[in-house]
Amino acid sequence: MLVEGVSDRVALEVLARRRGMDLAAHGVSVVAMHGITNIGHFLAHYRYGEATPGKRIAGLYDEAEERFVVRGLGQVGLLDERPERGERKQRVWLESLGFFSCSVDLEDELIRALGPDAVEALVAAEGELRSFRTLQKQPALRERSLQHQLRRLMGGRSGGKERYAALMAEAVEPARIPRPLTRVLDYVAAGVPGGVAGLARPAPSPSPASAERESPRARSV
Repeated sequence: MLVEGVSDRVALEVLARRRGMDLAAHGVSVVAMHGITNIGHFLAHYRYGEATPGKRIAGLYDEAEERFVVRGLGQVGLLDERPERGERKQRVWLESLGFFSCSVDLEDELIRALGPDAVEALVAAEGELRSFRTLQKQPALRERSLQHQLRRLMGGRSGGKERYAALMAEAVEPARIPRPLTRVLDYVAAGVPGGVAGLARPAPSPSPASAERESPRARSV
């Protein structure tokens, strides 16, 4: 799975774990490209569009950066398959290839899914509510929505996006997980034998000590 940054990767790995999907065991990697403009390089590197048995590539991107995804797919020979022009048709086409868009960005999707008040509670739990109140008083942010202010908080500190992406991905209810994140995981699972069940983590083997405790012989002693 190709994603724009580390926060996207962290969120998808958390959500996959919550769904019981063992990505690593099936050779599935979430690769942060450190910028959508690098997508052509990564698509070429993984030979997207070529006859590579068992290889399936998906991606997550910000809606405003869609042109870079289209350009990258064109660089690996898929531009000729592009449907008639039109934003909706183009997005359906991209989804058929495994690429799903966030309406603004990952943080915006998760904040809307949880609700700004719930995310503000996460900020408080992290001990950052006081500094957030100071941020909210800045002239450029004073009149902006709570959602926008929260996104600014996350992006304004080193490692903030990654940390809050993990926290929000852990906190969001399964039924409210944003559509693009659910769909990209579904797309990847569809390429594994057995689908989501095929990606399920195996049940841990009992330790010798616990096995002995559970054996009939051990219970009779």
